[in-house]
Amino acid sequence: MSDPGDARENLAEGSLISHLLELRDRLVRAVIAIGVIFLPLAFFSNELFTLVAQPLISKLPADTSMIATSLISPFMAPLKLALMSSLFLAMPYVLYQIWAFVSPGLYRHEKRFAIPLLVSSIVLFYLGVAFAYFVVFPLMFNFLTSTGPVGVRMMTDISSYLDFVLLLFMAFGIAFEIPVATVLLAWTGLVKVETMSSNRGYVLLGIFIIAAFLTPPDAISQSFMAVPMYLLYELGIIASKFLLKEKLAERRKEEQESAGT
Repeated sequence: MSDPGDARENLAEGSLISHLLELRDRLVRAVIAIGVIFLPLAFFSNELFTLVAQPLISKLPADTSMIATSLISPFMAPLKLALMSSLFLAMPYVLYQIWAFVSPGLYRHEKRFAIPLLVSSIVLFYLGVAFAYFVVFPLMFNFLTSTGPVGVRMMTDISSYLDFVLLLFMAFGIAFEIPVATVLLAWTGLVKVETMSSNRGYVLLGIFIIAAFLTPPDAISQSFMAVPMYLLYELGIIASKFLLKEKLAERRKEEQESAGT
């Protein structure tokens, strides 16, 4: 007669192996998707780099240009941009694979809540990147290229420029995720909506400090990052009150009942 403990152990081991195999398959699909997008982007990597560098190139004086201080920079910088762009474009599919792996362990009401957050987080990240490219970069580079001392010609290295813009793309993309983070904090109960509302002053100060670290040392770039971040924080508070109305009411009722006992 078989031991029930051994049967449960074998069942748990089989379940773990099946989950690991599914995780491997999901990761392989994500990597393949990135590779499929990377191949055409690598072929047009020089044109892609020119597109990303256009906000700076358009502001440089007529007799200057970007430079390459390393022998392999003209090849590696566009290729690096092509790889990062493929990851950027494939991100919805990558997140879908992660969601498909995690979702079977969620309750139905958790799925109904998580799907809109997942979609909105992707859209907001792309909006943050677009805001940086179309709004922040032209104003920022116009300021930076016009403030050099007399006798100094601005000739930016392409690798340094790429690292700089990728950092800002990521910073603005993450900054635009603030409403999602705010809703999640309220949903989990880690921070109350009332606390978020009452601490607006501290949040505004912290946002400007973060923006000062992530942007060049000029008030224009800092403000163009900090102001949208704060507005998105307020949007997150409004969304939390609207989306979590029933949950917040139940939580307040439980707190009142526990305080009354």
